[in-house]
Amino acid sequence: METYSISELAKQFNISTRTIRYYEEIGLLAPKRRENGRRIFSKREKIRLQLIFRGKKYGFQLEEIREMLELFQIDRTEKKQLKRTIEYGEEKIMEVNERIAELEEIRGEMEQLLVMFQKKLKELECSER
Repeated sequence: METYSISELAKQFNISTRTIRYYEEIGLLAPKRRENGRRIFSKREKIRLQLIFRGKKYGFQLEEIREMLELFQIDRTEKKQLKRTIEYGEEKIMEVNERIAELEEIRGEMEQLLVMFQKKLKELECSER
């Protein structure tokens, strides 16, 4: 069975061991413990970490990620998990589209200001001659 130490996973994901311990504290990860108390992470925990970071990359909150991960534990057919993930995904796409629209509006305003400033500078340079 493929296993990992906390430091190995931290290195693979380029994160701190504290981050991994935090995810364990809040129940997103559940590593086994050796007799000496050290954590031992399975391939399952590694995959869960990958899913956590993918979810974070796409803007999901940790509670949303937890719900999606727990749904898989409840329903091994993955139907419930997929349905909920699709719902969350559709919401995130709407949020991204709204943010893109806001950024496009800001860019348009900045471009207008830039044209105005360039025109003003040209007028000032011409009046100096």
